[in-house]
Formats: sequence, C-alpha cells, structure tokens
Amino acid sequence: MLIRPVAEDFRVIGFSMGRIFLVAATAGLLPLTWSALGQEWHPFGSFLLMVGLFAVLGAIGLRFIPESQHLDWSHGMVVVALTWLTVPVIAAVPFWLSGHFGTPLDAVFDAVSGLTTTGLSVMSDLDHLASSLNLWRHLLQFLGGLGIIVAALTVFAGAGGITLYFGEARGERFLPSVTSTARFIWAVAILHFVVVGVALTVVGWFVLGFEPGRAAFHAVTMFFAGFSTGGFAPQSTSIGYYHSAIFEIAAAVSMVAGVMSFGLHHTLWRGPRREGLVNLETRTILSTFGFTLLLTLAGLAATGAFAAVAGLTRQGFFQVFSAHTTTGWSTIPSSELAQWGGLAFGGIAIAMALGGMGSSTAGGVKALRVGLTVKSVLSQIRRVLLPERAVVGTAYYQAGVQHLTNEVTQSVMTVSLLYVALYLLGAGVGLAYGIPLQRALFESVSASATIGLSVGVTDPSMPALLEMVYMLQMWAGRLEFVAVFSLLGFVYAWIRGR
Repeated sequence: MLIRPVAEDFRVIGFSMGRIFLVAATAGLLPLTWSALGQEWHPFGSFLLMVGLFAVLGAIGLRFIPESQHLDWSHGMVVVALTWLTVPVIAAVPFWLSGHFGTPLDAVFDAVSGLTTTGLSVMSDLDHLASSLNLWRHLLQFLGGLGIIVAALTVFAGAGGITLYFGEARGERFLPSVTSTARFIWAVAILHFVVVGVALTVVGWFVLGFEPGRAAFHAVTMFFAGFSTGGFAPQSTSIGYYHSAIFEIAAAVSMVAGVMSFGLHHTLWRGPRREGLVNLETRTILSTFGFTLLLTLAGLAATGAFAAVAGLTRQGFFQVFSAHTTTGWSTIPSSELAQWGGLAFGGIAIAMALGGMGSSTAGGVKALRVGLTVKSVLSQIRRVLLPERAVVGTAYYQAGVQHLTNEVTQSVMTVSLLYVALYLLGAGVGLAYGIPLQRALFESVSASATIGLSVGVTDPSMPALLEMVYMLQMWAGRLEFVAVFSLLGFVYAWIRGR
C-alpha cells in the first residue's frame, strides 16, 4: 500500500512550482514588451493577464515554505510533470484571446505543442497573427527545448535540483553541479543564437530582400524553433515560405545544434573532440540518418515524385533531416507529404520514431537507446551461437568505455516499448475516427516523438478526443514517461494511500 502524501509533501511541491511560475512570468515579459513597442494593444492586454496569473501563482507557491527545501526523487518528478501540465494552460491565455482558435482546447493544444517542442498546430490564419503572439509561440518552444526546469535551475540553485534535471528527460550531467550544467546549456544556446541569428538575418535581408527589422524577426523566431527542434514557423507554409536553399542551410545549423546532446557540445568545446565523435550515440544517429535518407530517396525515385534529381535530393534530404532531428519543418505542403508512400513513407516514419540524441532538445526514442538495443540484440545472438559456458560481455564507448548490463538493457527496452505503445495508442484512436492507417500512424508518431510534421490530420476541425490524445502523447513523449508515472502514482497515493 502506498503511503498517502502529507502536508509537508505539498509544501515542498508548491514551493518549487512557485519558483517555476515566476520564471514563466519573467519569460512572458518579452512578448509583453514587444506588443507594447509594436502598439499591439489587444495582445498586450492578454500578455499582461498571463504574466499576472503566473506572478500570482508564483507568489502563492512561495508562501508554502517547507521545513526543508530538499527535493527527493518523487517530489522532483511530480514537480516536473505538473510544470509541463500547468504552464501551457496559462501560456495559452493570449492564444485563446487572440481569436485565432475555435475553442480554449485548441489554444491549449498549441501551447502544449509549443512547450513540448512538437510543432503541430490547430491555429487559424497564422499568416495574420500579431507578431508578439508569434514571438510567444516560438519563445515557448525555446523554453521547452532547453527545459523550463533548466531555466529555473539557472536562477534558483538549491538542494534536490538534480531530481528536477533528470525528471525533464536530461540523461547526463557533465559538470560538477546541476546549476553549472544548466548554465552551460544556456551558454551554448546564447552562442548559437548570436551565430545563427546573424546568419539568418543577413540571408533574409540581402538574399530574400526583407526589411532589416523583418529579417531580424524571422531570424529570431526561426532560431528559437530550430535550436529547440520545435518546428514552429512565422508563416503557415513553414520553411517552404522562404524558397531559399541558403536560408534552409543556415536554419539547418540551428537544427544540428539542437539535436546534439549538450554533453557532446561540452566535449566539442572543451575536448578531446575525437572522443565525442566516436561515442556510440554519435555513430548511431549518423547511421540511422544515412539509412532513413537512402530509404526515402529510393522511395521517391521509385514513385517519380520529383522530375529532377536535384529537387528529389534537396526535398528528400531536408524532410528526413527535419524528421530525424525532430524539428518538423517542411519545405513542402502537408498535402504533398501525405502522398508519399511506400519506402518514402517508411523512411520518414522511422526517422521520426527514432528521434535525436539524448540530453538534447530533440524528442523520440533517442539514438543512444537505439544503439544500445542493437548492441543488446547482437549480444543475445552471440550467446546463442557460442558454447554454453562461454562468457559474453558487451562494451561500448559513450564518454568512456561502458559495459552493457542487464539493468541498462532492461531500462532501454522498457522506454523503447513505451514509445511504441504510445505510437500505437494515437494511431488506434485515429483509426477509430476513420483516418487511414498510414496517416493515423504518421500523425501519432509525430505527436509522440514531438516532431510536428503533419499529413493533414491535425487541423482546427479534428475531433476533441483525438486532440486530447495527441496532447497526452506530446506530454508523455517529451518527459519520457518517468515523471508522468510518478505524478500518477502520487495522485493514486493521495486518493487511496494510507
């Protein structure tokens, strides 16, 4: 029988939530200021309301002063799960008041999609959305990609931060403390913001002919979406709006930075650089990208979807790269992507399902788990083929020589199977609504692995139940299940515990 939570448990959780709400309130000041400078007074009022709600909730949370501010594992996991449930609801207030959504559920859907770095949207008339609201959409993705908990840890250091860090699906701590690790993550983001932001601004200004202010706005929003591997874009036609290979290359730099684990960033910055390149995870993601790219290009060539080799290679490469990094940008309309079948569909779907690196801004099963799964299968085959008394050990290189233990194998297999179950859940609900299997599976994988590519299922007219299922998938997939199960266990213990 589970032990029922006591008042001290709620004080610890409430105090931590208060800090996180204050961080969210601070983030909301950016679009609030932007709307004031742009004289967008209707969005200004909605942002003022949102910031006020975050601030009030933060102040209330800080009143629950616990006897000890130390977070144990269960407290930290519950805080993480609650954060990713409650912050999008309040963050959706400006969206709902904008008039671009049919129902409050639609507005929350886009906020959840933003914070989980998914990129699916049910917004109407995105091309005429106020710039401050567009900025908020992309800022949500940036916060979600880095981790809103990471943002809080950067400001509020304290005991128990490690449970929050790992609860947000961060699998490694490469500096002595969680706070120093969080600050390094922000340093990486700021450096790439300067480099990629300047590059995209220059391309927008001098190549695409945008006004300087417009070029800078598109550069900032596209960097936020690219580095967070989120996939939102200022225009409804995604990155295809720019019709520029140079712009796509510059934007792809932010995608590469986002899909790389922050541990790999640290290794490449501080050295030895070769060590990061021979890691199992690095070799796995390069191999799976090459495999899915060849599969997709072969499928497109077989169907004759593109008349020229250059067009086939460019479009196929970008779609697979966007899918595998879990960014979700597209250079072609969703209606055209829906027509890809056979090997091309298989290549894109596999790339989405596998996802990027662990401890990055990417989603999906993660390359390290894929590599360990392959190692585990090969190890089992060797056990069968070798004599019964032979000792079979499996080692791999990941920031040093590691040994594949039964505990690691079990953990990898469990999470991987949970992702498969999540993919099938959304596909099953889609089939129940009469959506063809290929489209239902594609959209379900996109939601669960936080991709954002769509074949037209996600739109303002989609059934409310399917919309809620996709939100559940985005939430559980982004947190990689542990925090979700911890919250469910906490609630169950509260109701039925002793």
